[in-house]
Amino acid sequence: MIARFSPLLALGLALLGAPAPAQETAAVIAIPPLTTPEEKSTGAGSPAAVAWQASQLIASDLRTTAELVPVGPNQKDYYSFPEVTAPTFSRWRTQGAKFVLTGFVRSRPDGRLTVGCYVYDVTSGRELGRTGFVVAPDEWRRAAHKCSGLAYTAATGAPGIFDTRIAYVAESGPANARVKRIAVMDGDGNNQSFVTAGETTVLTPRLAPKAGTVAFVSFAGGQPHVQVADLGSGQQRALVPDAAMSFAPRFSPDGQRILFSMQTGANTDVYVASASGGGVERLTTSPGVDTDASFSPDGKQIVFESDRSGTQQLYVMNADGTGQRRMSFGGGWYAAPVWSPDGTSIAFARRMPGAGSRVGVIKADGTGEKLLTNGPFDEGPSWAASSRELIFQRAGPDGRPALYRITLAGGEARRVATPQDGSDPDWSGALD
Repeated sequence: MIARFSPLLALGLALLGAPAPAQETAAVIAIPPLTTPEEKSTGAGSPAAVAWQASQLIASDLRTTAELVPVGPNQKDYYSFPEVTAPTFSRWRTQGAKFVLTGFVRSRPDGRLTVGCYVYDVTSGRELGRTGFVVAPDEWRRAAHKCSGLAYTAATGAPGIFDTRIAYVAESGPANARVKRIAVMDGDGNNQSFVTAGETTVLTPRLAPKAGTVAFVSFAGGQPHVQVADLGSGQQRALVPDAAMSFAPRFSPDGQRILFSMQTGANTDVYVASASGGGVERLTTSPGVDTDASFSPDGKQIVFESDRSGTQQLYVMNADGTGQRRMSFGGGWYAAPVWSPDGTSIAFARRMPGAGSRVGVIKADGTGEKLLTNGPFDEGPSWAASSRELIFQRAGPDGRPALYRITLAGGEARRVATPQDGSDPDWSGALD
């Protein structure tokens, strides 16, 4: 568990000035090795060893972004402990750096580690932010991810995406006998664990905002129904103890409610229930299929897909089901809408005759639709906490699915490494 400490540093971002605006081209950030004032050994090795590993992880995190290009860490750039708060900016200017991240790792009498990081504007010499943590020796990776997030936010103004979790369906086995398990891993692909054992088909894992719980669809018993699993205890339960088919779960921004679809007779509608069970409320009643609902980040609106017009299109309604209105009018079929964390956009998958399926975004007011990927089998987008990037599923020529990331600027999608084939991804917000 990561703990706060004071007065030297405080958990979370404490910007001392306005963050730099987003860069049209990637900005260089220098990452000298984190330093340490002593060499007392811990359960994870000496503070110096942890500091070096943390430095490498921070650089690796920032290398995955489109906005920052890390330089370092290089052991020849090692600096003294006092330079953490008084770096020599001229040495980084000569390397073309716009930002520099400094930090330290220090052992504590109780066996834990203090990890602190600072970000500076190299040109002005101004401190942009600081953050710090007290962690168990085996939790240094989370502290490093949060330092990466500090740098990302200082440079872009957007939340960091590194101390996050990704849920997905891990697939293995031959095409005619696929084993599908719900898996959860850190945002960088480490620390994967399985939520289900693979004894039945599972779909669409959806994480609670802080990734402590995951809702998903299970076909145990022969028909789909929404299950909710606590990732700490491993306990699972049905969201709705009902014989009707339920699917397409999605948590509310506060994690207290879950949107889902349920089929009753020939109709499929959007419902909402308490995440702790009970309190089911029906939100749509139109003939047809209403599904894949997603709350706006303020919890006041819901976007969903419906075929009530004859083809699958995107619709928006108020959180109580009133004010339903169509927002997409393009050809083909729209599916899997999800609201961005900053509330400005909605991501979706669009299938067009002869062109397969692609991932795109549309502004929350229904304007500015843009397709980001080139298909032909791209589906299931989920937002990064920054609202600047998406993770999605892409099927290869052999039909095997994999996870990819793409920025809102488009360009080449980057594959996300997973131990097995991967589908149905969901990216959490930043963790506490």
